[in-house]
Amino acid sequence: MSAPTRRELVADATRRLRAAGVSSPEYDATTLLAHVLGTTRSQLALVDEVAPARAGEFEELVARRSAREPLQHLTGVAYFRHVELAVGPGVFVPRPETELLAGWAVEVSTRLAALGGPTIEGRPVVVDLCTGSGAIAKAVRDEVPSAEVHAVELSPEAFAWAERNLAGTGVDLRLGDAFTAFDDLLGGVDVVVCNPPYIPLEAWESVAVEARDHDPHLALFSGQDGLDAIRRLERRAAQLLRPGGAVGFEHADEQGEVAPAVFSAGGRWSDVRDHRDLAGRARFTTARLAR
Repeated sequence: MSAPTRRELVADATRRLRAAGVSSPEYDATTLLAHVLGTTRSQLALVDEVAPARAGEFEELVARRSAREPLQHLTGVAYFRHVELAVGPGVFVPRPETELLAGWAVEVSTRLAALGGPTIEGRPVVVDLCTGSGAIAKAVRDEVPSAEVHAVELSPEAFAWAERNLAGTGVDLRLGDAFTAFDDLLGGVDVVVCNPPYIPLEAWESVAVEARDHDPHLALFSGQDGLDAIRRLERRAAQLLRPGGAVGFEHADEQGEVAPAVFSAGGRWSDVRDHRDLAGRARFTTARLAR
């Protein structure tokens, strides 16, 4: 049996993935082939022919991706800002859009660290609620080494992934309800960051197949209007933050008015602002606890 070429394999896989409705067929095809060959996408150009055994492994992964199994489940890895995360069944796969929210948390924490206060020893205290894979917590700790980072996850399955990803980082990870955790930190937190569930139950059919069929529903859906978790976040963040502390949370692009309104209506917040992603869609809200 003659060995197929890289070009042939990628072209055929791209065609099949596009026909299956995958949004980035060529990227996924090259990523999967690089994974099978133990190399990187940038180094694939150096590959001419692919051994039949490796081509068979690639074929199996392409078939699974065509069935809309998440790319990250097939490779076991998700990249988030400057960190690498292990992911798989039972944990929400972090999205590129959430990197903007993490970037906001990094910026605020960096500014606090540079000022040397108002926290003890100049160490900003950051709490990541609904941490999932640990993506935001790990990114903040990676980019602001002086930060004291705490994270919590309710799902035992997701917690196991977070535990793996945060091992050795110094992040304080806890298993529990995000909106009742950290009683020991009440009134002493500088930054609360959260990517909560925010999809309305009625929007079930509109959710991408990869998320709907493979991400844990606990991380996706939040009541009839999608705002249940955000309402709980508004109350808990007010208890956790010091006066003047900041909160940031992600929401659906259709919630660019109603999500910030939850905080504006609370009467406890100043500088309530919504932020757009790189595609111009409403993506996350930030606010400060009134002094």
